[in-house]
Amino acid sequence: MPSPSYDAFDEKDLGAQVLLSQFKLKTSGDAVTVRQAVARYMKEHGASALNVTRFATAVSEIARNAIVHAGGGEFSIYVDPKAKRLSVVCWDKGPGIEDVALALTDGYTSGGGLGRGLGGAQRLAQKFEIRTAVGGGTSVLMSMNL
Repeated sequence: MPSPSYDAFDEKDLGAQVLLSQFKLKTSGDAVTVRQAVARYMKEHGASALNVTRFATAVSEIARNAIVHAGGGEFSIYVDPKAKRLSVVCWDKGPGIEDVALALTDGYTSGGGLGRGLGGAQRLAQKFEIRTAVGGGTSVLMSMNL
């Protein structure tokens, strides 16, 4: 996938994190795969059941958004072993988000859904950041402590 046209997340955003896995997102089955990978890693490293459920749900929603709204994307999982933090970056080359504040509002939808996904993911993750460019794609960085 070519580089996005906005300021993508890079090493300075991720700090001392180590790349664990990368996935292509094309189908709903791919969203399930990344959700399961994140949940498995968190469980193996002692995260509470509540944090596993919260973060896996956020991951699933963001991955699904890339598939539904952008036709697919890429998903990477990182860990910072010293800080005991798991981070994910999901990015696509879709249409971008014209108004991020509006898109995070409960009830807003651009695709006929319930309008809870993006804002819900933001509430479920301990860190949540979006970078986007209209016509140039979207990248989401989320983190959760283990």
